[in-house]
Amino acid sequence: MPSSIRMVLVETSHPGNIGAAARALKNTALDELVLVRPRQFPHPEASARASGADDVLARARVEDDLPRALQGCGLVLATTSRVRDQYFRVLDVRAAARRAVEAAAQAPVAILFGSERTGLTNQELRYAHALLSIPANPAYASLNIAMAVQIVGYEILRARLDPAAHAGLAGPTPAEPRAAPLASPEQMDRLYAHLQAVLEEIDFRDRTQSGTHLMNRLRRLLQRAEPDANEVNILRGILTAVQQRRRRAGRGAAAARPLAMAPEPGAEVHDDALG
Repeated sequence: MPSSIRMVLVETSHPGNIGAAARALKNTALDELVLVRPRQFPHPEASARASGADDVLARARVEDDLPRALQGCGLVLATTSRVRDQYFRVLDVRAAARRAVEAAAQAPVAILFGSERTGLTNQELRYAHALLSIPANPAYASLNIAMAVQIVGYEILRARLDPAAHAGLAGPTPAEPRAAPLASPEQMDRLYAHLQAVLEEIDFRDRTQSGTHLMNRLRRLLQRAEPDANEVNILRGILTAVQQRRRRAGRGAAAARPLAMAPEPGAEVHDDALG
């Protein structure tokens, strides 16, 4: 079964968990594993825990940063066991699996898993369109990372094998597929940099004490909207038009200002006129 859903493990500490995750992928007919800054890989323990999924482990890609791991992706989902602020959309694992399968028909989908100790940071979560939540005992919600990969992979397999049984779990199914795939993380990053530059140019600044909330909230807003590449180009075109209008207005204001008149030949010049 071809896979266009990649599991991305960020800063995994224990090599055994990487091997067990590879085994979980093979169990559920997934084959794309990406590792971001793993502490120890390759490692004999990873190979031992893969237990027959050596081919998945051998194809695992290692990247130094998350943007490279997400290159080419459309939908990005991030696993979490913690309650986050209200600006994130949260999907139950089964609904998220359905959404991932639907989105993978147009562009690769990435599902992020954080490190064993701290999970995903807010900096890493900024690439996510939604959070994926696995129901668990509220008194002990922490899952081993390989277990989490297994659960998510299982739900993806169920959604692929019997899509009719899961209809509606991720919300209303669109009557027609999207006209264009979601904008890539790289395209979204360029949009956010452009937006921030324009906000600075027009002096629309974050007035909160920390000075960091504005762009985070704008990111969440646009990530929830899930714009495609064409829509991102429209937004960037608007931002460019704002910049060009400001430049023309600045040149017009400079031209309208009266210039200092040079004295006529032979005219008397007083020292106080030069002050």
